[in-house]
Amino acid sequence: MKNFLSIFIFLIIPISTVHSISPADRSALLDFKSGLNEPYFKLLDTWTGDNYCNNWYGITCDPTTSRVESISLRGESEDPIFEKSGRSGYMTGTLSPSLCHLDSLTTLVVADWKAISGEIPSCITSLPRLRILDLVGNKLSGQIPSNIGSLNRLTVLNLADNQLSGSIPSSIVNLGSLKHLDVSNNQITGSIPSDIGNMKMMSRALLNKNQLSGSIPGSFANIRRLADLDLSTNGLTGSIPAQLGQMPVLSTLNLDGNQLSGQIPDTLLSNTGLNIVNLSHNNLDGYIPDVFGSKTYFTGLDLSYNNLKGSIPKSLSMARYVGHVDLSHNHLCGAMPSGIAFDHLDASSFVNNDCRM
Repeated sequence: MKNFLSIFIFLIIPISTVHSISPADRSALLDFKSGLNEPYFKLLDTWTGDNYCNNWYGITCDPTTSRVESISLRGESEDPIFEKSGRSGYMTGTLSPSLCHLDSLTTLVVADWKAISGEIPSCITSLPRLRILDLVGNKLSGQIPSNIGSLNRLTVLNLADNQLSGSIPSSIVNLGSLKHLDVSNNQITGSIPSDIGNMKMMSRALLNKNQLSGSIPGSFANIRRLADLDLSTNGLTGSIPAQLGQMPVLSTLNLDGNQLSGQIPDTLLSNTGLNIVNLSHNNLDGYIPDVFGSKTYFTGLDLSYNNLKGSIPKSLSMARYVGHVDLSHNHLCGAMPSGIAFDHLDASSFVNNDCRM
């Protein structure tokens, strides 16, 4: 009798802990599917039957509730389906607002499909558990949802390589958990929010290849974890904030292709943590700060196409290493530094300089 009870209890435990699927989740997924067309691999043809947790491509469920937890659809990935065919994915259509009914969603990735168009549903900002929003590499248009800052659990926001316009929503500074921000290669206008420094968890901020204007906020320096800042190829004006040179972990700074003016802050080139600095194609003037030393280590230093004058700092010859340096198309005087750190450089690093003191 005891053995029989043990077997009986063992059999009923799984039944008592398994949750049935959510008809609302299934309906939302099918509405989402109906707005898309993926002609080559027919990945969404796997979305059949009642149990979306079982072999629906790109769908992951919470094992305890059977609610949809993740949608991960990448058109360029290491999935054997793509590797065997020798081609990447292609998908047309739009993002259905029905996605907003998936209120247990933590990850939404619909990336690199080349031709998904339309706007980002504004109701996306109502998903309370969303941590990853990755819509890179499509043809999405319209604006970034104005209430994006309500996604207070978001750690990744990647909207790069689309056709988004409008300005950066002021609410974005409320994303206190965000670590990775990428809105590069869009048509975003307006200025960078002055209080962007409130986003203290960010390690990467990529806003390049847009139409941003105004000045660079000094509050970037409040983001003590920021390692990669790219504001290149915009229309930014004003001077480079000296505070950027005091950031403790910043290693890559790209400000090229703007309309920045004024002098290069001493702090920027004396920061021994910075190893890639690109300030080319701006209107910077004055002298190159003579602040280099034995701990200077640049894998890339590009100051070309500015209005810099005077001689090349002698201290640059003391640098531990300079992998690539470009000082061309300025008004500099004298010769390139000599030394082991510069033996691999050629004359192209200094062409088109007319000496002005």
